[in-house]
Amino acid sequence: MSERFQLSNFDAVDWLRALPSASVDLVVTDPPYESLEKHRKVGTTTRLKNSKASSNEWFDIFPNARFPELFEEVYRVLANNSHFYMFCDAETMFHAKPLVEAAGFKFWKPIVWDKVAIGMGYHYRARYEFVLFFEKGKRKLNNLGIPDILTQKRVYRGYPTEKPIEIAKVLIEQSTEPGQLVIDPFMGSGSTGHAAMLCGRMFAGNDTCQEALKVARARLVETGGEEDRTLLCRGMKNERSPKQQALLFGR
Repeated sequence: MSERFQLSNFDAVDWLRALPSASVDLVVTDPPYESLEKHRKVGTTTRLKNSKASSNEWFDIFPNARFPELFEEVYRVLANNSHFYMFCDAETMFHAKPLVEAAGFKFWKPIVWDKVAIGMGYHYRARYEFVLFFEKGKRKLNNLGIPDILTQKRVYRGYPTEKPIEIAKVLIEQSTEPGQLVIDPFMGSGSTGHAAMLCGRMFAGNDTCQEALKVARARLVETGGEEDRTLLCRGMKNERSPKQQALLFGR
């Protein structure tokens, strides 16, 4: 049986607000954080440029000032005893961590993604990125033998800032069971969804970029996923406004 997915094209916070409370089993995401603009202006990243897989002018930066409303909604939609993973750089980590905690999460630690090869930059050139690990309630990881440094080469010539599916697979397999729902409010090319399909989980993703939806949809179908535009509406008990219904149906 094919794993099901649903994709939407809205503002991340608006999309989350339309989801029922406690309806999600895991959030894995990589917001287009504010410090990326700084790195681009000083020439220490090429990751915001067009790529072979994308003709778009990239994305709208999600400002740090909107983090509180984002994290509040992530906490609300997650079921109790679940996890939240967020990719970010060192600068964003210091800004985001206290705000995620203020939303109600427990912070466990930053997981280090070792990209193997160094990137651009000054002083000590970066070859790592953080994945912040948060918990709502109390949930044990499925495998306590996994280290907090995950080594995997970065994706070259892919969608801008695309994350390796091998990293997402570790997070998904650690924090969910087969058949559960994984979401990504900033899905980009759908690498989290790709990993979810391979792990036997359902996936719901959102992005403001139309190109992202096109790339992600083709990728998930090729992976064997089956698009289900009613996935997020199943089990709803409360009435939703027309706007929320449109968001949930991915229109």
